[in-house]
Amino acid sequence: MMDKKNPRRIFLEKSLQAGLVLPFLGAGIVSCENTATKEEPTGVKSLNILILGGTSFLGPHQIAYALSRGHQISTFTRGKSKPTVHQDLFEQVEQLIGDREDDLTALENREWDAVIDNSGRKVAWTEKTAKLLKDKVGLYLYTSSTGVYYPYLDSDIKEDASPVLQVPDDLADEETKLEYGYGVMKANSELAAAEAFGKDRTIVVRPTYMVGPADKTNRFIHWPIRLSRGGETLVPGKTGDPVQYIDVRDVADWMIRLIEERKAGTYNAVGPAQAQDMYTFVTEAQKAFEVESTLVQVDDYDFLKAQQVPYIIPWILPEASNWGSARVSNTFAMDQGLTFRPLTTTLQDIHEWWNSDAITAEQRESVEQNPKSVLMREADILAAWKARKEG
Repeated sequence: MMDKKNPRRIFLEKSLQAGLVLPFLGAGIVSCENTATKEEPTGVKSLNILILGGTSFLGPHQIAYALSRGHQISTFTRGKSKPTVHQDLFEQVEQLIGDREDDLTALENREWDAVIDNSGRKVAWTEKTAKLLKDKVGLYLYTSSTGVYYPYLDSDIKEDASPVLQVPDDLADEETKLEYGYGVMKANSELAAAEAFGKDRTIVVRPTYMVGPADKTNRFIHWPIRLSRGGETLVPGKTGDPVQYIDVRDVADWMIRLIEERKAGTYNAVGPAQAQDMYTFVTEAQKAFEVESTLVQVDDYDFLKAQQVPYIIPWILPEASNWGSARVSNTFAMDQGLTFRPLTTTLQDIHEWWNSDAITAEQRESVEQNPKSVLMREADILAAWKARKEG
C-alpha cells in the first residue's frame, strides 16, 4: 500500500534534511571534469576562497573548478561528511572544523578574498558568519534559491521580484508551510549577508533544481536510469508544461567566475538556455543513450494525482502556488556569463556516476527497487492510462 503521506511532502522533507538548494524551497569519479570551460584561464588572479560547507553536492564541483584556475581553497565544516566526488582534490584543500551553530573559532583572525556560503540553512548562521568575516573577507557569495519567490504566481520572474519574507499565519497545510519556511529563510539570509557586507560586496545566486553527480536527494536520478533502459516511457504533464533545471557544475563554475570578476548582485541560476517543456526535455534527454524509447505522454493532472505522481523532477504539477516555479527568468544571469552543458552530457555523467563505485549496491537498490517509486510503478500506471483512454 502506498504511504498516505503526500509524496511531494516526503520529497520536501528529505531535501531539506539533506540541506540542498531547492527551487521551491547542494571518491574522484569519471566524468566529473569541468567540461564547460576547456580553455586555460588567462589573466585570472589567484584568490583565497573560503567555502562554508563544501563536501556535499555543490561544494566539490566548486573546488574542482577553482583549483583548476589556480585558486586556494579552505572549507569550514563539522568534519562529519566526506565528499563523494573529486575526493582526491581535498588533499589540496585546507579543511577547517567547527559548527555554524556555536563554534566559529576556526574562522577567527583569518582573511580570505571571498567566502561562499553553501551551508546557510538558518538566518542566524548567515548573520553570525557575515558579521565575523565582514572586515576580513572581500566578497560574500550566498547560495540561495529560487524558492525565495514562493508562491510562484507569475511568469518571467526576474531578480527584482519581491522575495517572500514572512510565513503567513493562516497556513493549515504542512507542505505549504515547508515551502514558505524555506523561501523565507533563504530570503532573510540574503538580507543578512548584504547587511553585513553591503550590496557592493555581496553576491546572491538563486539556483533552480540543481542536478548532476553527487546529488544526495536522488530527485533527478529517475531519468538517467529510466532512459538508459529504453522501452515505453511515461512522460508526465500537458504539452507546454515548462521545466527548469541546471547542471550543478554550471552553477559551481559560474560562481567562481562571478567572484573572479567581482560581480556583486543577485542572479537567477536557471537553465536551460531556451524555454523548454517537459516532453521536449525527455525527447532531448533520451538522446544520451543508444537505446530505443517510446514516449507516452500522460497529460491528465487528475489521473497523475490519483496515481501519486505530483512530480518527476524537473516536472512538477504547474498548479496553484507552483504554477510559475519553472517560469523564472535567466536573461540577466546569461548576460553575466552563465553557460550550460548539453543535457545529454549531464544525463550521461549522472548515469556513469550512479553506476560507479561512488554509489554502493545498497544505495542503488534502495532507489531502483523502491516499490513506491514511479520507476517501479510505471508499467502499472501506463496500463491504467491505456485502459482509461480505451474506456
